[in-house]
Amino acid sequence: MTDHPVPPAVEIATLADVDALLAFWAIAGENDARPSDSAPVVEALLRRDPDAVLVVRSEGRIIGTVIAGWDGWRAHLYRLAVHPDYRRQGLARVLLDAAEARLRTLGAGRFDAMVLEGNDLGASAWAARGYAPQPEWRRWVRSAR
Repeated sequence: MTDHPVPPAVEIATLADVDALLAFWAIAGENDARPSDSAPVVEALLRRDPDAVLVVRSEGRIIGTVIAGWDGWRAHLYRLAVHPDYRRQGLARVLLDAAEARLRTLGAGRFDAMVLEGNDLGASAWAARGYAPQPEWRRWVRSAR
């Protein structure tokens, strides 16, 4: 009998994790061309959709995240990130398994992921999962301020 490593447990982030999430994303996240994250924004997300932010921990420290957002119509994946010291160990796959399962349960028929142009590491992770760019769409943004 061959020993197989146990996949890490995916947990739901709580309000107590807000500072740790912000610190983690500063190290491991895709932070270019986007508004800065802030504690009030992350707290608002967790209050509105308490199950949206999924994390993996090692020795109590967050080492991976994904936001599995559901607006009642569409499923959106954001902030898939793995700490640089823990990459290439299958953590992104474990996080996406949990995120996609959550979104399917809510009724999602399709998932979308936001990935910046030039983020080759992110693009390769999404492509390995079977995601592909949708060239007929372009994201349009405007500041809410």
